[in-house]
Amino acid sequence: METESEPYVRLSTLRQLHQVVADLNTARSLADTLQTVADGVVAGLNYQLACVNLVRPDGDLVVAAFAGDPAAEALITGRVGSRDAWERRLAMAAPWGDLRFIPHTEGWVLMDDDVPQWHTDGPAPRFEDEWHPHDRLYAPMYASGTGRELLGVISVDRPRNGRHPGPWGQEALQMYASQSAIAISNARLRSNMQRALVRLEREQQALRASEESFRQAFEYAPSGMAIAELGGDQHGRLLRTNDALCRLLGRPASVMRRYSFADLVHPEDIGTLLRTSAEGGRAELRLGRRDGTYVWVSLRNSVVADTADGPRFLLTHVEDIEERKRHELQLAHRASHDALTGLPNSAELRSRLSARLCERPAHTGAYQGPGPDAGFAHGPEPLPAGSASGRTEPGYGEYEGGYEYGHEHEHGFGFEPAGGGAYDHHVHTVAPTGGDTDDGTKGLAVLFCDLDGFKSINDRFGHHTGDAVLIEVARRLTTGVRDGDTVARLGGDEFVVLADGLGAADAADLAVRLRNAIIPPIRVDGRAVRVGASFGIGWAECGMSVEEVLNSADQRMYVEKRSRAKVHRRAG
Repeated sequence: METESEPYVRLSTLRQLHQVVADLNTARSLADTLQTVADGVVAGLNYQLACVNLVRPDGDLVVAAFAGDPAAEALITGRVGSRDAWERRLAMAAPWGDLRFIPHTEGWVLMDDDVPQWHTDGPAPRFEDEWHPHDRLYAPMYASGTGRELLGVISVDRPRNGRHPGPWGQEALQMYASQSAIAISNARLRSNMQRALVRLEREQQALRASEESFRQAFEYAPSGMAIAELGGDQHGRLLRTNDALCRLLGRPASVMRRYSFADLVHPEDIGTLLRTSAEGGRAELRLGRRDGTYVWVSLRNSVVADTADGPRFLLTHVEDIEERKRHELQLAHRASHDALTGLPNSAELRSRLSARLCERPAHTGAYQGPGPDAGFAHGPEPLPAGSASGRTEPGYGEYEGGYEYGHEHEHGFGFEPAGGGAYDHHVHTVAPTGGDTDDGTKGLAVLFCDLDGFKSINDRFGHHTGDAVLIEVARRLTTGVRDGDTVARLGGDEFVVLADGLGAADAADLAVRLRNAIIPPIRVDGRAVRVGASFGIGWAECGMSVEEVLNSADQRMYVEKRSRAKVHRRAG
């Protein structure tokens, strides 16, 4: 797991972590689950070696799964370490949250205990956080509940970047260990349930015994369980729910029998539910609580036969994943947004812009690009308050000619991203071609903003004042655009605005409005400071790359900056 960019997290790394966490519940047996846990550390957390030590009924820990080195796997898989030796290791280790770390300088005292281990010799670390072959990092796995029963320990070695994991790497490993513990508990639960279901299909005496076993497992399962009708007029109606599910949704069992999951699911997730309401179906969706709120859950379905030829039921395992979903959303937001201003960052800007572009030009023939002055109003000076083009409210959808604003997607535009091959669902992005003259074409305007005088504020008053200025400029830019537009921080004192459905005159007017919004003094610690802004207006058009679109707007910004005297560019 890379740490050098913390607290930013690359989206590709987040997707890897999300995938290995999702894979934990796809294994069909406990042995498969344990191996999936070990493989996930190597595949998603970027360690070269991973070992899963599972607590046996007698309390000792056995090496149940290993990943990363076949020779080491053959040597230590199945070996047992005593509970006392493990507790001694965990007690002497330095706590990293729920993780435990033993540096190589202290681990020599453990060389002779009976815990299975695999390591190689190596030179002394060259820098403080370099990983040494004798360093030991453990991630204990605890059962859910107040007792914190130890289920096992994940031990990892040889991070691929050669360094001790930073805060993000530690948090990711800790979260993965928590999800692994849930997966192992669920695998054990599923194993018990499957054994019970097999017994249910046998002779009557075994059926009654198995039914009681099933009842116990169902009623006292730590996560929600439900049995629903399968087929017929009452398909999907809940017949029975356990206490854990009733507590999760805040509804008594008698009330739950009036509903099906289709009645409880969030309207946006009904399609997901219908696609997974079959044997082996699994889905993550939101269910409604009694208080009107929704909780994220993971549903896993199995088909149950009451007798050999009798009715069939749908057994649904409901796991509360609200905390994990919240954590994923927080990590995703940190990965795609600027930590200082809260605006979308450069990567997110490029992603949103890329979603609107395709390789095929929107017009017939090769793409020639807009002219050097297309869509660019030279020298947008502040206009008098109250003038027709100087109004400061963000309702610039009232421009003459107007335009319709489409459904908002999560990327901020009313179109789906382009796919490969034929662009059956892709609406081509076009740009005005009339230069400064508005030819009536509405397109996606890209406004590149560079602050004037910001460096002198940073040099004179320090970075604290500079950061406060950037935060206020971000707020003013966001206030000055519509809800569906994007304001992103490209880096330093550079911002980019994406505004869809604008003509050339609309974009020039918006640049003036935003510039006028930035110019007023900004008060920081009792001191008033001022910055100016230079805007360059570019246009996104299918056939262009993201970099070509941004470079076009950037070049026009510098043309605009040079076209005005320095005294007019500086706000003072």
